[in-house]
Amino acid sequence: MRHITTMVLCAVVAACASSTDPEHRTVGGDGGGGGGGAPGVPDLGVNANLNGKRPFPDDNPWNTPVDGLPLDPNSARIIASIGLTDSLHPDFGTEPTYGIPYVVVSGTTATSTVAFDYSDESDPGPYPIPSNPPIEGGAGSTGDRHILIIDRDNWKLYELYAAYPGGSGWTAGSGAIFDFNSNVLRPAGWTSADAAGLPIFPGLVRYEEVEDGVIRHAIRFTVRRSRHAYVAPATHYASSSTNDSLPPMGMRVRLKASFDISGFPPQAQVILQAMKTYGMMVADNGSDWFFQGASDPRWDDDALDTIKGVTGSNFEVVKMGPLTTN
Repeated sequence: MRHITTMVLCAVVAACASSTDPEHRTVGGDGGGGGGGAPGVPDLGVNANLNGKRPFPDDNPWNTPVDGLPLDPNSARIIASIGLTDSLHPDFGTEPTYGIPYVVVSGTTATSTVAFDYSDESDPGPYPIPSNPPIEGGAGSTGDRHILIIDRDNWKLYELYAAYPGGSGWTAGSGAIFDFNSNVLRPAGWTSADAAGLPIFPGLVRYEEVEDGVIRHAIRFTVRRSRHAYVAPATHYASSSTNDSLPPMGMRVRLKASFDISGFPPQAQVILQAMKTYGMMVADNGSDWFFQGASDPRWDDDALDTIKGVTGSNFEVVKMGPLTTN
């Protein structure tokens, strides 16, 4: 699942070792994000509870409901290209290395330099990387190796792709910094730590949200084949195909209003309702209909598995704005 541009750039947990640093404690002691902090003040630690604080302004695309928006005229063809009978797949659960972890740090965390493979489309930093940060897939992973860091005091998000520690700092394929107080997008044509140029963290399903009974943002998902195009808020494409039946990066789908979720377990219902209200956004190339979240020992894996009973035919494409194809 990775950066592939048409020319040069193919554009677009490890359980944290124990530490006495506050950024390394797992809130609640269970590795899950536990909570208990002041409302609106994120806890510190790996997969920590944000205590109701929502990234980005309320009118940000990630936070905007799409259940009342028109259907895209090309919806049927695009959904068919992704897969009508393919199952929706939660790409996270109780397994620590299954999902995309994150860490919340304080504004006093020491920063590190990062040398990027694609420095022309990366924010130079420095990045507040704590010692032993959680890495997607674990410290020994050879996969995407994302590192997601939230500076709770400056309310900024730092994300790295293909991150590796080095003797004098870190190396990474690409990196991006997002101000959670702003709706400013990345420069047109730029990737991020994700193929679409989008932030990863705001699209993750987190246990704390499901426990609270509501997810108030869109969810990121992947498709096997995408188009040589992107639609805002994406800023980057990851394909050479001009087939207009394929989804562009940034495209939003939603679970059909007519789809009955009442028979699903409570955890699954919260997730499926978010897919109706806020939808899902194409963020990267990968397996069709895989959507991402953070691992947590409190997930009910059996409940999450019931979501696999939902198929592509249960979704529709929200009407898209102008496409960028160059």
